Amino acid sequence: MKILFTGGGTAGHIFPIIAIIRQMKKNYPYGGFEFFYLGPKDDFVKELLKKEDVKIRTIFAGKFRRYFSFKIFLDILKFPIGIIQSFYHIFVISPDIIFSKGGYGSVPTALSGRILNVPIFLHESDITPGLANKIVSKFAMEVFIAFSINETEYFPDHKKLCVGNPILSEMTNGSKTEAKKTFNLKGDKPVVLILGGSQGAKKINDIILANFSAILKNYEVIHQTGKKNFKQVKKEVEVVVLKDLSEYYHPSPFLSEKELADAYAVADLIISRAGSGSIFEIAANGKPSILVPLAGSAQNHQARNAYAYNERGACLVIEEPNFKPHFILERIKYLFDRPEKMKEMSKKAKEFSRPDAARIVADYLVTYLSQ
Repeated sequence: MKILFTGGGTAGHIFPIIAIIRQMKKNYPYGGFEFFYLGPKDDFVKELLKKEDVKIRTIFAGKFRRYFSFKIFLDILKFPIGIIQSFYHIFVISPDIIFSKGGYGSVPTALSGRILNVPIFLHESDITPGLANKIVSKFAMEVFIAFSINETEYFPDHKKLCVGNPILSEMTNGSKTEAKKTFNLKGDKPVVLILGGSQGAKKINDIILANFSAILKNYEVIHQTGKKNFKQVKKEVEVVVLKDLSEYYHPSPFLSEKELADAYAVADLIISRAGSGSIFEIAANGKPSILVPLAGSAQNHQARNAYAYNERGACLVIEEPNFKPHFILERIKYLFDRPEKMKEMSKKAKEFSRPDAARIVADYLVTYLSQ
């Protein structure tokens, strides 16, 4: 059985694919699957998928830009070339199904798959779908969605299957003991985990650093800074943080699967962007959180995700215009001064979570292939 995955744009499109692949391998070890990926060239994606024994093919893919840029003209040229490349690869691979995670990189593959009459399945992580998934949904047999049927916009109800957002099962198997060793935690203060996400780390970093000594007086911090920002953050911390407090700060440019799982396990509170992947990982770990939606995200999807999660009582939301140094410190103190509220947020997060999403999607696809 040949399964072709497609997606592209951010890491949020790739980790759910990996979660599904791992579940298929785990639950159907004798399924005889061959996994392929077709999307725009991305070294990070290539590195991740190669570890999963996925055969990678690359194509040109033009971005759908919502602002003027001279790159628009290059994108226009890339799009038809990408369709021709996709058509060739799909014809040669002859997949039994195509699973699209969305993003601009998925459109040429889906269009070519439609022409070649390959069944297409789509997953939408956000309440408000982007243009790519709106297009691909026209050809999809089913649309798996992360949020509820009533919340998720645009798609016809008869195509929607609410499963949650597939996350790596390893994300819920972290160890507090291992976290204390890995991050060299002191252990005498509550732990705050700060995650900027793949696109929006710098804004969070800048605001946190502006009031960092005040935070470290009362809390121990694990901070994923983003690879591009790590050196700059380290330099700034050396300037703004008192030496006796620096031992309570544990920065990392990027957290591996194991490190992130352990960080989730040991964290008492999480400050994060509001990408669907992050929300569902936080929820699966039953952690209270403060979500800071990325301003200017496509269709304002991060804000929509965050407020939908907030309505369950699982998090606080601070939009970027209100994300100020003293305000975030006040919100952190507000929560830690109310342990019962933190406990209730944890409970609501768990109730919202769908840790079996990857298994459900994997089972559905295998059932379809077996018919």
